[in-house]
Amino acid sequence: MNLEAFVDEGEPVWTQLERRLREAHGRPERLGTEGVLELGSLYRSAAADLALARRRFPGDPVVARLEPLVVSARNAIFAERVREGSLRHYLTNEYWREIWANRRLLALALLAMLGPTVLTALWALSDPGAAIGLVPSAYRAAADPHVRHLPEALTTQAGLASGIYTHNIAVTFLLFASGLTLGLGTLWLLAYNGVLLGTLAGLTIQAGTFSVFVRYIVPHGLLELSCISIAGLAGLRLARALIEPGLAPRSSALGAEARGAVAMVLGTAPWLVVAGLTEGFVTPRALPLGYAVLVGVGLAALFWGCVALRGAHRRSRSLART
Repeated sequence: MNLEAFVDEGEPVWTQLERRLREAHGRPERLGTEGVLELGSLYRSAAADLALARRRFPGDPVVARLEPLVVSARNAIFAERVREGSLRHYLTNEYWREIWANRRLLALALLAMLGPTVLTALWALSDPGAAIGLVPSAYRAAADPHVRHLPEALTTQAGLASGIYTHNIAVTFLLFASGLTLGLGTLWLLAYNGVLLGTLAGLTIQAGTFSVFVRYIVPHGLLELSCISIAGLAGLRLARALIEPGLAPRSSALGAEARGAVAMVLGTAPWLVVAGLTEGFVTPRALPLGYAVLVGVGLAALFWGCVALRGAHRRSRSLART
């Protein structure tokens, strides 16, 4: 069987399974006895198709389409009902699985931000006179060779740090929505944040005030960097659906990705709150350098540890059951 014949034969089953899952909305009992039996039959057919697709057509978009469909159906049929705890379930389980499942796009988002960070830091080191022009005037105090503490306005009124890694949830949604520009807007916003951060880092290194930069940025900034990269990932998911919808209609592919991407942005919001609280109550204290690094690295390690442990481990176990 070739790919075209495989898709033609399986498409009605997959579409019907998607329809039934939407109708069930996480509770198969809503479908009635006949509907539940049909859901089980559709799930078994889709799972068999997924197994065949993995063997015969590895790497084809049809595999990427079937995997989340089969996992969703399996969870709907076999998973324990969470009801009032559904939000908690998503934040502690599905959120991390979604990040891990899209780790290639996550790598692209990180590269789009960290690449410009490194390049502009090197540029600022070699040509600080030109680089200082990129830094908003209110933040140039950090590059003063004589500074040991940043002005109070910059540390208590969401100044320096939020100017580089703004933790406003609306900006996170902007990163996400910019995916509709085929990802160009998302990549530009990620790069822009990286340019600002790298320029200021390079200037403070050149001025000998990098320890001040670390004390006022790292405690909350590493977690904010993580959150912004996830918002960028969500935007790139929309772009992927538009650029490479696979065999599904572009509108269907975009709708499927949009639901997961919006949930991903919302799942990031609590971590933005943690970063904001850290910025408001920890960063202004100008901790000793070692403690500042410990706080920042600790929060970032907690976040990425959840991605690795809860995302990678749980997703591999879910796919093994299919």
